[in-house]
Amino acid sequence: MSVTDLAAKIRAGETTAVAALEHSLSVIAERDGELHAFVEVQTERARERARTIDAAVADGKNPGRLGGVPVALKDNLCQRGTVTSCSSKILEGWIPPYDATVVTRLMEAGAVIVGKTNMFDFAMGASTENSASGPTRNPRDPSRVPGGSSGGSAAAVAAEMVPLALGSDTGGSIRQPASLCGVVGVKPTYGLVSRYGLVAFASSLDQIGPFASTVADAAELLEVLAGHDPMDSTSLTSPVPEISAHLSDGVQGKRIGLCTDLVEGSDPEVVAAVRRAAEVLAAAGAEVVELSIPELRYGLSAYYLIAPAEASSNLARYDGVRFGNRVDGVDVTAMNTATRTAGFGDEVKRRIMLGTYALSAGYYDAYYAQAQRVRTLIIDAFAKAYENVDLLLGATSPTTAFEIGSKVDDPMSMYLSDVCTIPTNLAGHPALSVPFATGSDGLPIGVQLLGPGLSEEWLFAAAAVLEGGAA
Repeated sequence: MSVTDLAAKIRAGETTAVAALEHSLSVIAERDGELHAFVEVQTERARERARTIDAAVADGKNPGRLGGVPVALKDNLCQRGTVTSCSSKILEGWIPPYDATVVTRLMEAGAVIVGKTNMFDFAMGASTENSASGPTRNPRDPSRVPGGSSGGSAAAVAAEMVPLALGSDTGGSIRQPASLCGVVGVKPTYGLVSRYGLVAFASSLDQIGPFASTVADAAELLEVLAGHDPMDSTSLTSPVPEISAHLSDGVQGKRIGLCTDLVEGSDPEVVAAVRRAAEVLAAAGAEVVELSIPELRYGLSAYYLIAPAEASSNLARYDGVRFGNRVDGVDVTAMNTATRTAGFGDEVKRRIMLGTYALSAGYYDAYYAQAQRVRTLIIDAFAKAYENVDLLLGATSPTTAFEIGSKVDDPMSMYLSDVCTIPTNLAGHPALSVPFATGSDGLPIGVQLLGPGLSEEWLFAAAAVLEGGAA
């Protein structure tokens, strides 16, 4: 049942929010012991919320667009009165005094928040293995990773624990796990969804977006989340795209570029899936052309200077003084060092050190400033490409889900998991992953659609076409 249908049935009294929630809770109870998608299930709080929704319906009130629909939140989204730890020891037990804007909008739309999902420590990894509470497993094959960093949210939707979940995408952390788990994942245009209340990793790259089982459900959630927020200085003031109203528009007359730079180096089965996706789009009336944007090949290198530099700055606040955990020392310097040593995981430490080095005197121009020049080069290259095509098509992840533990000791191999998704974050454009094929290993393969800023209406219409032609 679609999210729209579920909400409509709850509004009509044909089912209840309590029934929808109890179904989610039963699936979580059955599967989460093995998968560990959740770090917290808010059972009683969610039940109280569901009863409130049903009471409003009984009184003849409209509970909202998502009235009674269960939703999960990634553990880096602030929720008043609920631990928000970013799956990191340094924020263990921290309870924010306010809601993120996306949480407020979910509540206003009548959603029932079920709990917080597991994530890679501070959102800095592509596997959701490095979490203070342990790894999340892929529902399609529990010996494999679900992707990351929003692996818990992707796994929760893929395992049908919840119909909707929120994640954050800094370099592919929504789209890559969506591909590996076989669900829809969306990174919106930068600024379309407020980041107020998202614990910062790299502020010029971070974006909140939806996970869902279908393109239509993802559109429904994105429309609830989107819109200007004065609490976020980067929030766009432009009107929210009318995504759901254009889902059936198709791709007739659209020119779509199969970007070879977002396919090269991928596993043969991934390449074959992308090429078959191009055939489906062409059969639906699009003109599909192959093109190359060679500048995208520099995206990974630029990202791994810009993102760690911003992380170095953003994570300086975790010093054992203002909030979060503290490990005492003989003086302030010793306390700071002990706190950060004990609180941050190995990958977070690696990126903080890399970012601090890139920003240091004598190296700033050679590394960080040069990476920003490359970022501009990539933005300009995208702009030139979009003069000739409406959308781009490529791989989401170069492989299907890899085995748990196989890349933990090889950071570069882990970084390459995001090679197809990172360029979009550098440009601030929207992109989404839609499940399209299954590999010979039985695991999902997602394909990625990319578009210029605020092209969500076109992207979702094309995604709906791919969804209809998926194997």
